[in-house]
Amino acid sequence: MRIIGLTGGIATGKSTVAAMLAARGAAVVDADQIAREVVEPGTPGLEAVARAFGPEVLTPSGRLDREGLAAIVFADPARRRRLEAMTHPLIHARIAERVAGLVPSAPRLIAVDVPLLFEGDRQSDFPDGVLLVYADAATQLRRLRERSGLSEVAARQRLAAQLPIDRKRELATWVIDNGGRRTDTERAVALWWRDNVDEEDPNRPMSAPPSDPYEPPDSGGRRPR
Repeated sequence: MRIIGLTGGIATGKSTVAAMLAARGAAVVDADQIAREVVEPGTPGLEAVARAFGPEVLTPSGRLDREGLAAIVFADPARRRRLEAMTHPLIHARIAERVAGLVPSAPRLIAVDVPLLFEGDRQSDFPDGVLLVYADAATQLRRLRERSGLSEVAARQRLAAQLPIDRKRELATWVIDNGGRRTDTERAVALWWRDNVDEEDPNRPMSAPPSDPYEPPDSGGRRPR
């Protein structure tokens, strides 16, 4: 059994590849879904966000206004870092719980879908490797604007908040190019699965889940080792 990190950039199609892996039998832990769970009404996460950013980030029903909050934090890197400092420990702790819960059933692959994996310096959590879903920056921008109806300025703000996709490509263990046709992506995923799951050594030791769900970065922006 392998436990890998799955990441990408905004609008690279990471969810598409996650679904293709799941269709082949992978267990997928979705950090985006968990990020929503930790700020549900009544959670400490939502209470902390409302205290930090004010009641204007809540809807009349008391839920998080995700678009309103996004407009605030993507326009102000300092406020974005403040939000991440509040929510990321909650997200990483819950990811670790989900992975630990999956290990006893021994799926052939656990893919932990983490959008900001490299930005958070989390790659050491996945000694089995990190799979990057790639599309070039121009494709990201076009898809993001088409998908979300954002202005070019707003879309570029969201791209600028992440590590450039070509830098992520340098850091990844494997790359799936999702910049073209879906059939090409499906073929690439099938080949990756064949080489890294079907042909896995049956005597290979079982991977362990991340040992610590979160450690704050040191002064250099990297987590202590």
